[in-house]
Amino acid sequence: MRRNTTRCVLALILFCLCAVPAEAGDKPAETSQSPTENYIIAYYFHGNYRCANCNKIESYSRDAIQTTFKDELQKGLLHYTVVNMELPENRHFITDYQLYTKSLVLVLFKDGKEVAWKNLPGVWQFLKNPDMFYSYVTDEVKRLLKKL
Repeated sequence: MRRNTTRCVLALILFCLCAVPAEAGDKPAETSQSPTENYIIAYYFHGNYRCANCNKIESYSRDAIQTTFKDELQKGLLHYTVVNMELPENRHFITDYQLYTKSLVLVLFKDGKEVAWKNLPGVWQFLKNPDMFYSYVTDEVKRLLKKL
């Protein structure tokens, strides 16, 4: 019993040392423009405390999407949105997309209604290889864009 308690305390200390507070200005999810009837939202979900890897996933995701899909973003076919899933008004996303950690989720809307979504767990796998990370994210977005 004492061994498990010690492990829990050490894990909590490690988590607190790696985490940094979320920005005070985090707000509920919103997109930058009024979407067309058929579009994709790339959500990056984070919590109140963010480690360096979580910030890196957000940065890599944003860069991959904004540099590769400028036209789609400008036309309203694609949106990138950062969401603090721990805010009360955003907690529904946890069950909506079965979130258990920080995640990049692509959501497809047709005729203004959500029809499909995909969590991209590879963002954690490719975190140490930015080229593979960018390739993975852009390939997944391209696949979904074909369904518009």
